[in-house]
Amino acid sequence: MIPDLSVLWVIAIFMLCVFVLNTLIFQPILHVIESRAGAVRDARELATSAAQKASDASEQFDRTLTAARAEVYQQLDDARRTALDKRAAVMAETKGEAESALADATSRLIAQASAARAALESEATNLASEIVNRVLGRTA
Repeated sequence: MIPDLSVLWVIAIFMLCVFVLNTLIFQPILHVIESRAGAVRDARELATSAAQKASDASEQFDRTLTAARAEVYQQLDDARRTALDKRAAVMAETKGEAESALADATSRLIAQASAARAALESEATNLASEIVNRVLGRTA
């Protein structure tokens, strides 16, 4: 049995259609799909790289911020320590001045008390002799 020639024509036209469709439609579509897939893959890699860089930059910023805060806290602590030292020096100086003034006032008070006591004793002696003279009726 010999096939009909129309079958050969159908096969030839089918092969020609497959070749034309493959060349004009399927190959360009597959090329566009592969290009897009490559672009998506590159975009994902770029996004991953950008995310990693952003994460690294954020970590670097945090480290820098932490170091700056530590430096500021150290400066504040140094300033506080200096102020406390200055305060202690002023307090010591003031305490010394107060103790000196107190000692001076105490010595003056003791001197005045001694002078007053001597004056009172002298006056008491004079008054006692005057009282004795008046009571006894003697005149000096």
